[in-house]
Amino acid sequence: MNTEHFGRHRRKIMPVELPSHPGDQADYATLSAYASEKATLLNRHVLGYGEFVEGEWAALGLDAPDLGAIRKYRLGRIRQQLVARDLGAAILCDPLNVRYATDSTNMQVWSTHNAVRYTFVALEGPVVAFDFHNCEHLSAHNLLVDEMRHGIPWFYFEAGPRSAELAVKWADELADLVRTHGGGNSRIAVDKVRREGVTALEAHGLQLHDGEEVMELARAIKCPDEIKAMRRSIASCEAAMREMEEALVPGMTEWDLWSLLHAGNIRRGGEWIETHLLSSGPRTNPWFQEASSREIEAGDLLAFDTDLVGPYGMCCDISRTWLCGDGQPTNEQRALYQMASDQIEANMKMLAPGRSFRELSHDGTSLPEDYLANRYSVLFHGVGLCDEYPAVPYPSDWESGGYDGVLEPGMVVCVESYVGRHGGHEGVKLEDQVLITESGYECLSTYPLDERLLGRRF
Repeated sequence: MNTEHFGRHRRKIMPVELPSHPGDQADYATLSAYASEKATLLNRHVLGYGEFVEGEWAALGLDAPDLGAIRKYRLGRIRQQLVARDLGAAILCDPLNVRYATDSTNMQVWSTHNAVRYTFVALEGPVVAFDFHNCEHLSAHNLLVDEMRHGIPWFYFEAGPRSAELAVKWADELADLVRTHGGGNSRIAVDKVRREGVTALEAHGLQLHDGEEVMELARAIKCPDEIKAMRRSIASCEAAMREMEEALVPGMTEWDLWSLLHAGNIRRGGEWIETHLLSSGPRTNPWFQEASSREIEAGDLLAFDTDLVGPYGMCCDISRTWLCGDGQPTNEQRALYQMASDQIEANMKMLAPGRSFRELSHDGTSLPEDYLANRYSVLFHGVGLCDEYPAVPYPSDWESGGYDGVLEPGMVVCVESYVGRHGGHEGVKLEDQVLITESGYECLSTYPLDERLLGRRF
């Protein structure tokens, strides 16, 4: 199914001037065209973010990104990776890769476990987006999407015992696109698909290659306008964090506090939060407790990791630890906090273009022996639409899962620290989001550390 593009509606339009209704007696095609144009005009990516959050960004001097430039750059990045691997096309099923290729969204979390949205990207040919039932209009705002079609839902929830049959139909349509637009190249990238789909594609003589590698490496280097979008997303995340900290009082539950981050994100046009990593007091050690009904007590450490997908779909991965109440921290709490702060500061100073992942792992600041059992999974990791390539582990984990590479300008990485003594009472989680520049780095996250825990305020 094809739908028209409405190329004149590509900017933020508030309020929207809707097209005139053609009348109830209009024919089916005319009503369809009207409905599609109306839906395109009312797409969230056309409407923009509204006066409230635009005002916050303006007060901070944060310029708007050029979304057209982002879309063109991202498509170019995908095709660069296809060229580098002699691949004729990519079939993208991961919702974040679909977002990267099309800048369209639809039930993003739901789509992670119901794979009905997927996109075909030819090296030299069209971008064809497939979407859920009657959702083709959700990509019509992006001129780089050449065609929209109704996706084939072959996951078991919708297809039931016909899943294998519909997987063949799914593969037949995609194989036809490869034959038509692949330039005779049967080598294609596929990111994430069930084995029935793999078998069905291979039955057409297609050679499947690692699409996840293609997309992770494409997404790793951000263009200047993506960084503008990320700055705005981080600003909105930190505004919601400020609302959290101002509301933090003894007696509220972890859920009470965590809900404020969700509310602040949604209010500012954000999309979702990937985890529920907020804990207090004894629940901060070991790390990875999810937010709960526990009441936060005066004198507790309160630690959280935002893991937040904000405006423009940009991930904000920032961690902070606060002291609840008006009292002073214990010596143990200060020591934990200072150790985490020192680790973040020292490891951030290592960041520079050309620095290898192995150097970051083996030369980075680690933790004392009695804290290593509770170490975080990585010292550094990439971030963009979510946590991304690369992941740089502690030296002790290098042999089991580490890999080398180098930092490049335009990468954004998070510097991580979790400090909690093995068998200890509490722990501290800190994390900052950092841009790799031509000459070094710039810390994009700006939310201040806790002055009391640093011993700077009494």
